[in-house]
Amino acid sequence: MLVDTGAWYALADRSDWHHDEARQFYVPEAPHGRFVTTDLIVGETWALISAHLGRPAAVTFWDTLRVARVPILTLEAVDIESAWRIVQAFEDQRFSFVDCTSFAVMERVGIEEAFAFDSHFLIYRFGPARQRAFRRFPH
Repeated sequence: MLVDTGAWYALADRSDWHHDEARQFYVPEAPHGRFVTTDLIVGETWALISAHLGRPAAVTFWDTLRVARVPILTLEAVDIESAWRIVQAFEDQRFSFVDCTSFAVMERVGIEEAFAFDSHFLIYRFGPARQRAFRRFPH
């Protein structure tokens, strides 16, 4: 299950609208080792936490990833090209660069679930005739 920036941020910021929901989902799931993230999500989350909560909170976020041994998937050239095709196919959507690369990585490695609050994970379609959708948690 891919963990998106919004989920990491909600876990870090007690004042975030989704904080309680994020914790209720994350805490019982974390010990199962199901979570992965990407290098771009880590960078985006670091920047967001650092800007809003300060550098010490960003360091805590990074340390948490290290201690929990959350796998960090690295973007490959093929993902950048796939992300470009996603941008072209969904011209009516405001998917960010990180969204598009996340979708591309998820497709490449076969991840179909996301721990996210971003509605883009519900909008994006993939597979033959773009009939498949990711499952987003918490519901």
